[in-house]
Amino acid sequence: MGAEGVPQPDRIMIEPPYLMFIGDVHDQLAAKTAQGVVDWRPEQCPGQLALEGCKADLGIPAMTIEEAKAAGCRTMIVGVVNSGGTMPDHWSGVIVRALEAGMDVASGLHMRLADDPAIAAAAREHGRQLFDVRHPTRRFKTGTGVKRPGKRLLAVGTDCSCGKKYTALAVEKEMRARGMKADFRATGQTGILIAGQGVAIDAVVADFISGAVEWLAPAADADHWDCIEGQGSLFHPAFAGVSLGLLHGAQPDALVLCHEPTRTHMRGLPHQPLPDLAVCMARNVEAAQLTNPDVRFVGLSINTRALGEAEAGACLAKLEDRFGLPAFDPVRQGAARLVDALR
Repeated sequence: MGAEGVPQPDRIMIEPPYLMFIGDVHDQLAAKTAQGVVDWRPEQCPGQLALEGCKADLGIPAMTIEEAKAAGCRTMIVGVVNSGGTMPDHWSGVIVRALEAGMDVASGLHMRLADDPAIAAAAREHGRQLFDVRHPTRRFKTGTGVKRPGKRLLAVGTDCSCGKKYTALAVEKEMRARGMKADFRATGQTGILIAGQGVAIDAVVADFISGAVEWLAPAADADHWDCIEGQGSLFHPAFAGVSLGLLHGAQPDALVLCHEPTRTHMRGLPHQPLPDLAVCMARNVEAAQLTNPDVRFVGLSINTRALGEAEAGACLAKLEDRFGLPAFDPVRQGAARLVDALR
């Protein structure tokens, strides 16, 4: 709940249930956006629509557009990622049919749905909405750093793509299961499609990143937690600017360090080694103290997907012993131990 007079993020932007459209992608990884939504909002995803030759499968029932509409689907999500973020021409007709059937359409691609004349015309004719979640639909003020009520947890990382979104979602899920006031605040296209609202921070002009995060996670009740999805890493040359803006705008009370222990270098940059975890934590705290001098780390979220069960357990135990903080894998174990420490 926001404090009086503070603008609130739209609570319902993209309406579920969703028909997940994965086109005819060539591998499972290309459907990772759709998979993320299915993983975290399975009750909102009754079916998937794949074209002939599709090599991905979300593990949910196959549906036609007509079957999805009959099942109550209100939005078709184009849940794929590809090089350049463009949409193949032959997908246009499928999207038009969904609009004609009375569904809205949401996409995380860089290409705007309305840039396709047939899609734009169908949306106008049938009174449907198009959501290009990578492109903010409002302007933001610059950040102020003024202290605001409520509590905020931000996931930060040693690298990009190491589990920050899944960590924030796992913490929100655990908090809500305990009856705590908590909201996941999405800062990337997959997170927005999971939450139905948010801001794609990487599409915000640099001067306004911290202001956008202040708007996304506004003043709230004293016992309310915003679980904010992190982006990039202070140590990644390509994405450190976004990470810094998030740290300042989130004004976090609690930080969780996300790490993938089998990596030897930054994702996509073989010449750039990963930072030492203690150094990474110290730099994040130092940067975050600009807007919240009382910020502290409360845990380490470790992506152990590449490790066996015994190996993963040993890794977590070693890190927990080193730092004196809960070390957990949010997918394998959930976030119960972290929330215990917070309380």
